Amino acid sequence: MKRILVIQTASIGDVILATAVIEKLHSHYPDAKIDYLIKKGNEGLFKEHPFLNNVLIWDKKTNKTKNLFKLLFCIRRFKYDLVVNIQRFFSSGMLTALSGAKTTVGFNKNPLSIFFTRRYPHCIGNKDSIYLHEVQRNQLLIASITDSEYSKPGLYPSSADYNSVEKYTKCRYICVAPASLWYTKQYPMEQWYKMLNATIPTDTAIYLIGGPSDTELCNQIIAHLPHHHSINFAGKLSLLQSSALMKTAVMNYVCDSSPMHLCSSVDAPVSAVFCSTIPEFGFGPLSSNSAIIQTSRNLPCRPCGLHGHKQCPNDTFECAYSIEFPKQ
Repeated sequence: MKRILVIQTASIGDVILATAVIEKLHSHYPDAKIDYLIKKGNEGLFKEHPFLNNVLIWDKKTNKTKNLFKLLFCIRRFKYDLVVNIQRFFSSGMLTALSGAKTTVGFNKNPLSIFFTRRYPHCIGNKDSIYLHEVQRNQLLIASITDSEYSKPGLYPSSADYNSVEKYTKCRYICVAPASLWYTKQYPMEQWYKMLNATIPTDTAIYLIGGPSDTELCNQIIAHLPHHHSINFAGKLSLLQSSALMKTAVMNYVCDSSPMHLCSSVDAPVSAVFCSTIPEFGFGPLSSNSAIIQTSRNLPCRPCGLHGHKQCPNDTFECAYSIEFPKQ
């Protein structure tokens, strides 16, 4: 096995979870050149990644179709021995089926999986039955050429990333990533500062992290905190810098969103708040020190969807407001 391509062009969290496949492939084929195809905007995660030969980028926002065919021609030139398609959409299926690779594997939910060498089921759990974690589902694609054990996702902040946050790590601190792209995945703002005021000692620094669009939310939370060393880092740190900061925190409080997977990728301690979604879907935290915080009520409406909604279908958001945080 000389050249391998892994494809995952979805969101940041999915891209992070798929790095477990890269970890596993590298451990079994240390001399292989492994490339990773992701969408534009996520490439910052893989600066100086020790196991990647090349990162291929699909720009979906401008000339999406034209760029897709450019990628196809590029992939065919590389003459891969193996293409592992973790994505389940037509576009990635086309790249896989027409890649010219000796072996192509993917999930049978991909509409073009009939043209793959091997295809496997992708089964999501529910509140009555627990299937596999997403990293285990993904690694089923390569079990026949590796083994049945699963690897954890891995990201590799550089020395520069750790140095950029070093001065903030010399005290006792927690990180909070309060935002999500989906309303029903995001713990409400007032619940965040109530929880932090009730459970976190005032001499513990609180660092709020997120993207540029989360700046105002983080500012509003900080405005309600009596903690003397609260800093809003939203939009000021790269993803790798954020993971470097989270790695040595006393605890990281996150939603069911990408910061949870950042913690898993560097084995940072994490407490993940699940509102409308449930851990049984298979996207929970993987850190060795991890906890799940969710409502204790048996709500018939929960979960209301796999990915969350822009608003609560019942207009109550009871799955979030009924969560009780454990006392520290």
